[in-house]
Amino acid sequence: MTDYRLGIDVGGTNTDAVIMRGREVVTATKRATTQSVGDGVVDAVTVTLQQSGLAASAIKAVMIGTTQFVNAFLQRKNLSELAIIRISLPRTDGVPPMVSWPKDLRAILGSNIYMTKGGAYYTGQDYIPLDEEAIAAAALDIKAKGLKAIAISANFAPIRPDLEHRARDIVRGIIPDAMITLSSDVGGIGLIDRENAAIINASLMAFSREVVTSLVQAIKNLNISAPLYISQNDGTLLTTEAAEAYPILTCSAGPTNSIRGAAFLTGLQEAVVVDIGGTTTDIGFLVKGFPRETTGVNYIGGVRTNFRMPDVLSIALGGGSIVREEERGIEVGPQSVGFHIREEALLFGGPTLTTTDVAVKARDLSGIGDPAKVAHLDDDFVSRVMDAIRLRIEDAVDQMKTSSKPVPVVMVGGGSILVTGAVAGASDVLMPPYAEVANAVGAAIAQVSGRVDKLYDYGQDGGRLAVLEIAKQDAIDAAIRAGADPDTVEVLDIAELPMMHMKTNAVQVKVRAVGNLFAMSERAAV
Repeated sequence: MTDYRLGIDVGGTNTDAVIMRGREVVTATKRATTQSVGDGVVDAVTVTLQQSGLAASAIKAVMIGTTQFVNAFLQRKNLSELAIIRISLPRTDGVPPMVSWPKDLRAILGSNIYMTKGGAYYTGQDYIPLDEEAIAAAALDIKAKGLKAIAISANFAPIRPDLEHRARDIVRGIIPDAMITLSSDVGGIGLIDRENAAIINASLMAFSREVVTSLVQAIKNLNISAPLYISQNDGTLLTTEAAEAYPILTCSAGPTNSIRGAAFLTGLQEAVVVDIGGTTTDIGFLVKGFPRETTGVNYIGGVRTNFRMPDVLSIALGGGSIVREEERGIEVGPQSVGFHIREEALLFGGPTLTTTDVAVKARDLSGIGDPAKVAHLDDDFVSRVMDAIRLRIEDAVDQMKTSSKPVPVVMVGGGSILVTGAVAGASDVLMPPYAEVANAVGAAIAQVSGRVDKLYDYGQDGGRLAVLEIAKQDAIDAAIRAGADPDTVEVLDIAELPMMHMKTNAVQVKVRAVGNLFAMSERAAV
């Protein structure tokens, strides 16, 4: 692999870019994120190309990670009013869609809910036929309301996706330009959590098209003709078409990229990764070179879901966190100056004391603003602030560990200067070269994945070994279809979850396979 790759991470405070060739980081840039995502990307990539001396034509693949979609949902911005069609009656009517959602979100997304007859048992057998007339009637009503975003869910849809597929076809026959999310495409077995994930995704699809179009145009404006990919929650890649259709799969790409970048830069496969950004610190656990994933439910903006997410603990501590001394002691955050740090922080002539100001004074650093502007800070005060920061980090690391055994801790991110020396519970503390842009490195090295998440009956499906072989091959095939080089695909992990509440041999089987991007392989260049 000899071609150049461009990795970009668009965070809430900074936009980072790196150019890599094979395993070498050629150059890196950190620029402030702008209101227009595309403008910030153009700025960061322009500087990166200038530093490298490379022509735009040398770039053969572009990988971008962005937090735009999860930020939009958390801030209740750029969300579409939508319709929800649940195929389940006469079952599940006791818990209608969105029943436990925050009121402000329900007000934005509307109450256009349609529940129709149809559905299957976990065995895949129908308990009542699909009511196609009711679905068509719902589609006509949705069309009359002028809605385009639609979420469709059905009982045990991951086992019987054809029910949702048929409903989608009926709706699209009436509303050809509808933006439809099927729950079987984004969630696990449980109906409510899977349906919630589909609703979140549907509400973001219009905004996703806008953002992805902006990113594609930005790369085009830079005269880069290489294919563009968007990184997703598990550290692998999506095509731009898939990212437009499934923005929910990119919600945790930021911390995932940092964890993957930390693994690459250190060579570690098992470690705790502490990513200190401008506003928050994300702590994740590295397992076999990938982020440890959550095993239970996840909450996004107060909504419970069950789609795949990295197990990350976020705390309000970053390089832009505001520092105050109150009667009860030192206060660090949760308020932050965010991407206004160059206007607000003392180092840059601003009026606000931030953690970066204190770290520069404590460590006698140069190259960040004007150190003379923080020379007046009292040494004892600086020491107490640094201790407060360290305690917050140590407490978070301890929460993420699964045993008392010391583990390596890798510090990455632009705010990694906030912590030096030993960390309680760590066998070693590492800050590798390019730690400040580990997220962009993680995007640049991202692979392609394929997954299987299905319910099998070991007693009726040929036994455990036969089922696992089928599931592994299905995951490998999915990775190849997503763009992986077949020669590099391998099964990364297998999980079996027996359904103890069922009087059968039902087991939920999850398999993930990953491989290198075929477009970057030597065979693709032939």
